[in-house]
Amino acid sequence: MSAVKNNLPFEAVIFDMDGVIIDSEPLWSKAENIMFSKLGVNLTDDLRNLTKSMTTTEATKFWYEKYPWENLSLEDVEKEVINYVCVLIEEEALEIKGVKKLLQDIKDKGLKIGLATNSPHKVIQTVLSKLDIAHFFDVISSANDEPKGKPDPSVYLTTAKKLNVNPVACLVFEDSYSGVLSAKNANMTVVGFADETNKENLENADFTIESFASFDLSAVIVKKDVD
Repeated sequence: MSAVKNNLPFEAVIFDMDGVIIDSEPLWSKAENIMFSKLGVNLTDDLRNLTKSMTTTEATKFWYEKYPWENLSLEDVEKEVINYVCVLIEEEALEIKGVKKLLQDIKDKGLKIGLATNSPHKVIQTVLSKLDIAHFFDVISSANDEPKGKPDPSVYLTTAKKLNVNPVACLVFEDSYSGVLSAKNANMTVVGFADETNKENLENADFTIESFASFDLSAVIVKKDVD
């Protein structure tokens, strides 16, 4: 059943976080390069591309299986990476331009807002605190709590369940191939947030935008309604 609250085809909007709400993806790369390199891991670009869509738990296990290290547990290494990412976010990360206005616009339209990310809870809370946007979100979900991260749909299905909204009534903002697949596999409508580096990865999105600053939420809602 697809509800149409306030005559809109969507009841909720769900955001990915890294690369959609905050420009933190380069900070993840920096933290992983420093921490894993100290353990003798050879982080080639080809292998790094494979881990971009993984949760921190999945990525740590991936690197350990390729380059097993001694003396530190996987849990300890993962914690060190997460702690360093949080420090870098506090020091360097910037919010994506226009995202706060969009969040307010969504609230003003009476839609629920969820967050569904592969990032662990400590990073989520660091981002929400730094940007002062926690009050916009009705629910928060981390794929670290799921059996599998994106592209598995679990984190999006969990978010819809928490919101008490049918997945087909959810609009999602994503910036990665695996994230788009995750939301599409959950039967949601996806807006791909594109830049010069990821446009080719968003071919499965229902819509593609390049900026929140000039984005009109009503235009997507109207087009979806017409379709």
